[in-house]
Amino acid sequence: MTAFEPKSLRSYSQEDVQQILHLAIARQADDKDTEFSYEQILEIAAELEILPDSLKLAERDWVVQQGQVQQRKAFDAYRISRFQKRLGNYAIFNGFLILVDLITGGGISWSLYILLFCGLPVGLDVWNTFQIKGEEYEMAFQKWSRKHQMKKTISTVLNKWFKALQA
Repeated sequence: MTAFEPKSLRSYSQEDVQQILHLAIARQADDKDTEFSYEQILEIAAELEILPDSLKLAERDWVVQQGQVQQRKAFDAYRISRFQKRLGNYAIFNGFLILVDLITGGGISWSLYILLFCGLPVGLDVWNTFQIKGEEYEMAFQKWSRKHQMKKTISTVLNKWFKALQA
């Protein structure tokens, strides 16, 4: 489609419409630095002939997606903090060995071998920590998610039990 075609000949796919509207809404939000109220969203949906029930379902799906995004961000932060702790342990351990090597031998000799040998797991940890796509990441996320769900469930049950004992 060219810019010279009459407006009546223009047609767009559903994906194209979504992208154009997304860009327009983002541009308007940037210009005014405002948020949209639920009533405004209802008006926009009505103009696009979107049923209120469909809008409610879409909003519910969006809330679920946002929760999943927040869980993934928490998981990524957990992985990075765990990596930083391991990297700190590696640095302290190998710094101590290099210091011992310097004091006992007047130079660095045998401690370099340990430094390199211990560096391999750190390199693999870097790879695993910062790889945020793929099957291994998904499996690690699911395991972490189940663990946190279990902790939350146990905490809820214990809190209810303690409240019942106090009453």
